[in-house]
Amino acid sequence: MTVPNQTESLTALLERELMQLHGPMMTGEGLRVALGYPSKDAFRQAVARKSTPIPVFGIEKRRGKFALTRDVAVWIAAQREQAITRAEELKGESL
Repeated sequence: MTVPNQTESLTALLERELMQLHGPMMTGEGLRVALGYPSKDAFRQAVARKSTPIPVFGIEKRRGKFALTRDVAVWIAAQREQAITRAEELKGESL
């Protein structure tokens, strides 16, 4: 199992890099790609169904949807942690 500090470090690294690229909020193509949606239509549908993995919101008098860069970084790090945990569980079962 991974150490919580590794996930926190990854979150901090991702947040720093995404913040440099996008600022405190992400929108558009960058947000769609970071959340792993294969197309604009898929992202638009997820927003309409309120099934995005993080809070996505509109801003008055602005086009598009927005999310906090920190929320994106935390979500990506959590996805990696879950993948590692699943892999370790499967590895343990095969022994």
